[in-house]
Amino acid sequence: MTVKQPIHMTIEQCVDHIIEVFGNTIKMGIPLGLGKPAPLVNALYQRAKKNPQISLTIFTALSLEKPVWHNDLERRFLEPISKRLWEGVPDLDYLMDIRQKALPDNITVHELFCKAGAYRKDANMQQNYMSTNYTHTHRDCLINGEACFGHMIAKRETADGCSYSCSCNADTSVDALNGFSELKKEGKKTLIIGMVNSQLPFMYGQAEVPAHVYDVIIDDPQLYHPLYVAPRPAINPADYMIGLNISTLIKDDGTLQIGIGALGDAIAYGLNLRHTQNDLYRKLIAECGITATNGDLIEEIGGTEPFAKGLYGSTEMLVDGFMQLYKTGVMKRKVYHHVGIQRMVNDGTLQDEIPTDILDHMITQESLHPYLTQKDFEALQRYGVFKDTLTYQEGWIIDDGRRYSALLADKENLRAVSENCLGSHLKNGVVLTGAFFIGPKDFYDTLCRMPEEERRQFEMCGVDVANHLYGDEVLRSLERANGRFCNTGMKATLLGAIASDGLEDGTVISGVGGQYNFVSMAHALPDGRLLMMIKSTRHEGGQTFSNIVYNYGHVTIPRHLRDIVVTEYGVADIRGKCDQEIIKAMLNIADSRFQDELLAEAKKYKKIPETYEIPQQFRNNTPARLAETLKAYQGQGLFPNFPFGTAFTPIELMIAHALKILKNKSIGAGAAELPAIMAQLPADIPATLNPLMERMQLTNPASPEEQKVHKTFLLALKLAGFF
Repeated sequence: MTVKQPIHMTIEQCVDHIIEVFGNTIKMGIPLGLGKPAPLVNALYQRAKKNPQISLTIFTALSLEKPVWHNDLERRFLEPISKRLWEGVPDLDYLMDIRQKALPDNITVHELFCKAGAYRKDANMQQNYMSTNYTHTHRDCLINGEACFGHMIAKRETADGCSYSCSCNADTSVDALNGFSELKKEGKKTLIIGMVNSQLPFMYGQAEVPAHVYDVIIDDPQLYHPLYVAPRPAINPADYMIGLNISTLIKDDGTLQIGIGALGDAIAYGLNLRHTQNDLYRKLIAECGITATNGDLIEEIGGTEPFAKGLYGSTEMLVDGFMQLYKTGVMKRKVYHHVGIQRMVNDGTLQDEIPTDILDHMITQESLHPYLTQKDFEALQRYGVFKDTLTYQEGWIIDDGRRYSALLADKENLRAVSENCLGSHLKNGVVLTGAFFIGPKDFYDTLCRMPEEERRQFEMCGVDVANHLYGDEVLRSLERANGRFCNTGMKATLLGAIASDGLEDGTVISGVGGQYNFVSMAHALPDGRLLMMIKSTRHEGGQTFSNIVYNYGHVTIPRHLRDIVVTEYGVADIRGKCDQEIIKAMLNIADSRFQDELLAEAKKYKKIPETYEIPQQFRNNTPARLAETLKAYQGQGLFPNFPFGTAFTPIELMIAHALKILKNKSIGAGAAELPAIMAQLPADIPATLNPLMERMQLTNPASPEEQKVHKTFLLALKLAGFF
């Protein structure tokens, strides 16, 4: 039987082909984040832009963009950084037009998830937002007519020809490849397009696919381009305290899910501290009051000891934090996609070496049938239970001419097979199962440099595998033992509901993504827990607001799915609790500036006794106390702003700090004071500021415009206390 092979095309040929197949109505899906085939999408977008007869609909999520500047001061700061980090990374033309409010009427873009706040004031994108659970993405796009799917892929040459990898975006790509293949069998018009980029690491698991799944391959070395870089953010004291609290709730020999950003990095830092500097770690959490306050919970579901057995990553997003944990030996618990093997690993009867009674044990626990089928044999051989040199033929195990029956119910035969056919050690385990990735440049470099055998430990799968248990509940429950799923919310109510994706007026801030999946999985697993992270306050328009509120008119995770909420001030274990107990726990982790108001609201609606008072030990929940707690340790080199490195120079970090202070001051209550401060700025600037001025090319401002920018920058430096 001849296997269909893809057609290799140029970009323009592919656009012509898309129009030839679908006519003037084109509905195309492209992945979230990194895996967008930008040159193809841009060419199709420009064709539709020039021809109003073409109706183009794009289904996607998290469209990545380089920083943009709004004035000359910002340009001087951002332009060199943009060139250094993103030179050669193609812009998305549709996104550029969205920002200019110039999206043509014949083109619609549906984003299912976006960078937080990216479209907060964009009416068109708000109206075309699709609220979709991550695991339902392909289904919901099909409902809306999606028939074309394109993504960026990696390529690998083998003796058998080319194979391809969904690499950074197995997530919805696997669903699309499988789903469109079935639609083709039904005679429906679909197109699957892969665009090769040599910069992508070749990832394994479900991400690895044969050439014949594609209708079109675009493989033009001139179109290979650098990957979008997501620089590591700074970690502040509140982030660190959330990470430190969570680090005590992770059980050795367990499972971890974290996300991108400062909170994910803070968790990784806390876990590394626990593993590599355990005495210091225990002293720190004791001094922070974490041990005294949460000792029982830590004993029940977490721990403070180093990781002897390590953690397995079960996550939708493979982030740099996991790599940092892998480097220090925290991420080292391997799982094996075989129920019998994994069950024995979990109960301690199987470690690395293959015991001689392994087959008998599996038969007893009914994870292996007494008659060994070829499928059973190949599965066990893949994980090292049977020697690589063996073959299976028509009910016989063949070992260099010697034959053993596959009927393991025969005790003598089982003994002979166990003595002669078993391998020595387990193999092909994985330390992480993920669905997509994005990160800093050194994160990509680490993946690309890994030998194939090592990289295979980080498998990439579709969201149907990564995000829930359905389809293989027994195996995934065994693998995800002691699951700790760390997610982020924007607001939490005193009764335990979480708002993560939008505001109560309907404004979309980001999207639900896969958060519900991990919440649900935490409740479905017998030993799983959800760790919902909420920063207790936010700053907006120069004011501070509480993110813990009595009630809120938008909910992402309803309160009946409450579990553990963590703020920088502590841990609220609210699973199974009644309303008054939930309120008490939530008040204990709120910022003290808002506790009285929140308590009064609860009393107003008779949800807590009128006589209740917040315990004194929780009445000092202030940023100043947190800063003071960490100060002594920062003096020892701990808790730096960028523990895993940064893409920015020290001078750039100083400038960024100053510009942020200027921006906040300009929109806050102190804005009226700025003209007076500016009027008092010195004509001769201190020599210590010369490196900052040189970086901004403002050493010798010539034109009136440059002199104005120079003075504004000097104001920023003054506000930052640099002179």
